[in-house]
Amino acid sequence: MTGDTIYALSTAPGRAGVAVIRVSGPEAGRALTALTGKPPPPARVATVARLRHAAGHQLDEGLILYFASPARFTGEDVAEFHVHGGRATVGAVLSALGALGLRPAEAGEFTRRAVENGKLDLTQAEAIADLVDAETDAQRRQALRQYDGALAALYEGWRADLIRAGAWAEAAIDFSDEELPGDTFARVRAAISEILGQLRKHLNDARRGEVLRDGLHLAIIGPPNAGKSSLINALARRDVAIVAETAGTTRDVIEVRMDLGGYPVILADTAGLRAASEAIEAEGVLRALARAEAADLVLLLLDGSAPDPFAELPSNTRGDVVAFNKSDLPWPAVHDGLSISLKTGHGMDAMIEALTAKVRERLEQPNEAPMLTRARHRHALEDAARSLEQALGAQDDQPELMAEDLRLALRALGRITGRVDIEELLDVVFRDFCIGK
Repeated sequence: MTGDTIYALSTAPGRAGVAVIRVSGPEAGRALTALTGKPPPPARVATVARLRHAAGHQLDEGLILYFASPARFTGEDVAEFHVHGGRATVGAVLSALGALGLRPAEAGEFTRRAVENGKLDLTQAEAIADLVDAETDAQRRQALRQYDGALAALYEGWRADLIRAGAWAEAAIDFSDEELPGDTFARVRAAISEILGQLRKHLNDARRGEVLRDGLHLAIIGPPNAGKSSLINALARRDVAIVAETAGTTRDVIEVRMDLGGYPVILADTAGLRAASEAIEAEGVLRALARAEAADLVLLLLDGSAPDPFAELPSNTRGDVVAFNKSDLPWPAVHDGLSISLKTGHGMDAMIEALTAKVRERLEQPNEAPMLTRARHRHALEDAARSLEQALGAQDDQPELMAEDLRLALRALGRITGRVDIEELLDVVFRDFCIGK
């Protein structure tokens, strides 16, 4: 438990009907008494109170709540002031708390205290940040599942199995003169191989969770005047890109974030692909090709009314979804792809459905297993996998090497949730072996 008491505005700053100011720490009850002139109300009971500054002038009238340790988010005593959401009112209450000697909270400090006090593990703390930042329903569902402990349960399950395997290896070192089962190392290797297989499968996820958390990159490419800028404006439902009859209007990559069927998508409009006539347009074409290469998905938009819609495109141009625009004009041929008209809106629903299906295919987990969501998790799991591979390579007469590699794997898994305690091995040793009977 930290010794100081912190406070902060917990709702968004700015004009609002209600603002919530939270206080956490041993002085939370004193803060309530100082601002209301009364003892703290019963725990978890909302009470109307007039708030006054220590200097005596009135601040506001609002609701106050008190939560006693440890049954609260941070694991500490917590007070909440629900006041009117004007800037002046919020500023006055914050100033009054500061005058009591309390400290303004640092970014994320309430959640950090919850982790330090054992109320959350690190994956749950990260899930809170993801819930706050979630812009789409899919992001919300992923963050909520992680907050509920699905990811931590998976890693802690592997960690528990490794502790048991490590205990057998430790026993071969510490109690070498005892009679251990003859298949000890075979059992340890089987356990390690099973966990390593699950871990590799978990890592081989095409980074679905990370892409879902950060946003899937969808690039729109095609020749000049195919309608790319009009399409991005239509999908974003606002004027993001300049639309003009002049070919080559878009010179740089233009990005816009959007919600596509509940999934976060970063949509990129790119320069028209053709043999550029001057240096700036040529650079735009190079950037367009680079963006298409790096994108998670590519929408190839072509002019269906052109004699040869593919004429100016590089030979290796790809598209996960191919759409032909200008269906309101005469077409010289039938094309194999979606038919749309950005002028009339024809075919737009079908194209959006096709894009959404591709995004869903890219981001949906094939099974119900929780997905990796952060590079930090991936790095730790890769470290654990390397250590387990090394443990499998140890000979039967090298229990020290195997045990050390298992310790490293345990530490790597423990870094994800914030739980690292190699001493847990000792309990398993004495539970599984009747040493000294």
